Amino acid sequence: MDATIAFPLLVGLVAVALFFDFLNGLHDAANSIATIVSTRVLRPHYAVFWAAFFNFIAFLFFGLHVAETVGKGIVDASIVTPAVIFAALVGAIVWNIVTWVAGIPSSSSHALIGGLVGAGVAKAGTGAIVWSGLGKTVAAIVLSPATGFVLALVLILLVSWLFVLQTPFAVDNTFRVLQFFSASLYSLGHGGNDAQKTMGIIAVLLYSQGALGQTFYVPLWVVLTCQSALALGTLFGGWRIVHTMGSKITRLNPMQGFCAETGGAITLFAATWLGVPVSTTHTITGSIIGVGAARRVSAVRWGIAGNIVVAWVITLPATAAISALTYLATRLAG
Repeated sequence: MDATIAFPLLVGLVAVALFFDFLNGLHDAANSIATIVSTRVLRPHYAVFWAAFFNFIAFLFFGLHVAETVGKGIVDASIVTPAVIFAALVGAIVWNIVTWVAGIPSSSSHALIGGLVGAGVAKAGTGAIVWSGLGKTVAAIVLSPATGFVLALVLILLVSWLFVLQTPFAVDNTFRVLQFFSASLYSLGHGGNDAQKTMGIIAVLLYSQGALGQTFYVPLWVVLTCQSALALGTLFGGWRIVHTMGSKITRLNPMQGFCAETGGAITLFAATWLGVPVSTTHTITGSIIGVGAARRVSAVRWGIAGNIVVAWVITLPATAAISALTYLATRLAG
């Protein structure tokens, strides 16, 4: 599979990548809708339509810096072959399915990046890794939830001060309206960052087969199909993970939901403009913990939060191992 492959096989690999993108939307629907559902501002089935729409139109607001990072900033594009892409996708898909069934909000983004690293190392050793790009991604594992936590905490303290003279009923009604805007912003951030990871995978696959010529870029049809696949996955919703994110970590009211979504959206907007492939799961989890901790430390179910952190830590090595084994099995079969 390392040479130029037949067109039908290339189409098949693109379809596998889009299936991963669909699973990403399915798995990460909770990131966009958990807070607005748990505060009962929107019913779940209306919420997924709301999130899917903003997931799809996100490409109109952001550049393609994240796609470029994933396409050529994690492993050396020159060593990428269809076998490497296939193995990376298998590792990410297997991990997404396992964590989705278990209701664990792990990162689809880091599953894909772990898959790329595992398959790349299996093919060409550690020299295949672009350490600067991988370093930014690994740093984001800590920085994105921490940033979401701090921003959400600051926002809820600021909002509480601004509305201190309002009755709880008035505050609740105000933020039921405002949460539509914060959920929209977070869904834009989610669509802007997450869909670009699959764009990068498909673009580097096409580049490795000479379909893009001498210059790496992301074709418009790749952008549109990836945004569509992510939005479609969001429509189906990952209800197990919505329950974990929306109610198991901490209980939320509309004001807290607004602050969590806004803090998370600011984090995602900044990361997407900087071209850093962050985890939307990590970001919103950090934000939710931030608003819960602002109320009181005991309001956060730290045991659940700890289990989620464990899943974060093992995602990269687990998917790297699955993808490396898949690549080696593919080579043996070939």
